[in-house]
Amino acid sequence: MSATATLPVVNLQPKDYASDAEVRWCPGCGDYSILAQLKKVLSTLGRDPDRTVFISGIGCSSRLPYYLATYGVHGIHGRAPAIASGLRLVRQDLEIWVITGDGDGLSIGGNHLLHAIRRNLNIKILMFNNRIYGLTKGQVSPTSEINKKTVSTPYGSVGAMISPCSFALGCEATFVARSVDMIPNHLQYVLERAARHEGVAFVEIYQNCNIFNDGAFQHATDREIRDDNLIELSHGKALIFGRNQDRGIRLGSGYRPEVVRFGENGVSIYDLLIHDERAPAPALAFLLSRLQHPEYPEPIGVFRDVQAPIYDRLINEQIDRLTAEKGPGDLQKLMYGPETWEVRAGEEPVFHG
Repeated sequence: MSATATLPVVNLQPKDYASDAEVRWCPGCGDYSILAQLKKVLSTLGRDPDRTVFISGIGCSSRLPYYLATYGVHGIHGRAPAIASGLRLVRQDLEIWVITGDGDGLSIGGNHLLHAIRRNLNIKILMFNNRIYGLTKGQVSPTSEINKKTVSTPYGSVGAMISPCSFALGCEATFVARSVDMIPNHLQYVLERAARHEGVAFVEIYQNCNIFNDGAFQHATDREIRDDNLIELSHGKALIFGRNQDRGIRLGSGYRPEVVRFGENGVSIYDLLIHDERAPAPALAFLLSRLQHPEYPEPIGVFRDVQAPIYDRLINEQIDRLTAEKGPGDLQKLMYGPETWEVRAGEEPVFHG
């Protein structure tokens, strides 16, 4: 299959992407919303279930491949990016999604995730972030806030939390975005943007675990307060937020972001940072990924969307070029090689080379 294979388009409804497996997450889990929006995106884009693969690791999020009428792999803990990498190199005719969680992807799977991102494989990576280990009953995770009390840290955690978007941007991901499980229209928009991206697309989704970490993202889901706690990124537009759209983010001394209010001390829209998701360097996107509640409004939307050479296409082009120059490989010849030792019973080994 050519490295530039075009995926077929089909006409299916969201319900047609649902498998016959009973969806089993805890009642009220944010995963239900993510699954629903994902099926809508697959329908909108006309993705062929027979050319679509979902690969997961271990955790509540990793049950998702069971519930889609596509191909799927329920892998082992943290190894979904490695499985996806191998599949992508040999099958250019598939759309490949990785489903992972904050524990699965940033703990045991951190190394695999890093290399899948920095290589710019043409895959989509969705990280369900609930800031807890849900499947194993509520232990602290790499994204848990400091001093978090859990069954594994009864006196409070002491390790600093990881920002998934900062991690992805540090690995030079060509597409990085964040959304929230309970803002379905925004989530659908972000997932569609990720699906259309050529190269690695990393999406962090704030996902509520109502059993072991309920309300972790209440500031981002509560309709009464979320406009004051979130800032929606839009390319080429100023960073404005607030229920009355009367506040914004400007860059202060020492490159420190500042929350300002229009009209105070002469502040106007012209003082604010302008979002540029297409900037060649990820410096601004990284700065925005560090904004955390409650000191700042937390950005949602697309941090970065740029083009770069795609690893799997480069590999296949290299193989095609070398095959044309040197001919097809011969495994038997490779195994025997130009230098061998001949060993016979009762005789000294003889070297041939």
